[in-house]
Parts: sequence; C-alpha cells; structure tokens
Amino acid sequence: MSDIKKLGWKEIPEGGLIAKAGNSATYETGSWRSVRPVRDEEKCTNCLICWVYCPDCSILVSDGKIKGIDYSHCKGCGICATECPVKAIKMINEKEFTD
Repeated sequence: MSDIKKLGWKEIPEGGLIAKAGNSATYETGSWRSVRPVRDEEKCTNCLICWVYCPDCSILVSDGKIKGIDYSHCKGCGICATECPVKAIKMINEKEFTD
C-alpha cells in the first residue's frame, strides 16, 4: 500500500484494463461455479445455440459439433441450459462431482 501512496494519480494504472490480448485464457474462473452444465449427448442436436450464447466461450466446438464444455472457464451461469431448445443441458450441483 505504501507504493501506491508514493505514486501520483496520473501514474496509477486504471483498473479493469486488459493489458494484452488473449490474457483471459490464463485465468481459470471455473472454481466460482456452484452448478455446472451437463450435456445429454443423446438429446443434443448440435444446433450450437448454447455456443452462441455462452458468455465465457466454454462450449467446445469442432467440425460444427459440440465436443464438450471447458469447465476451467465455465462460471455456471446457466445461459446455455436456458437457451437450449431441446433441453439437452441440465445444471447440476457442483457437489455431485469429484473432479
């Protein structure tokens, strides 16, 4: 704290800035989750609506098909489950998982 007091207001960096492109990949935010999305592969039609709406880019897609969910960055907001037209994604309490 003493270092900040020595700086004038013009020298203190602004908060909330992204210092360089792509740095969000280094911050694993999945530990914030209390519920996680679980996709039923049988029900899923690969419409990719969940991918479009996911604010964390946590839906993993390859060759136009969903390959999984990036749980290291998924915060458990549930938007994917809400937007899924065939209800192939359920939000499950994180306590049910051991990984």
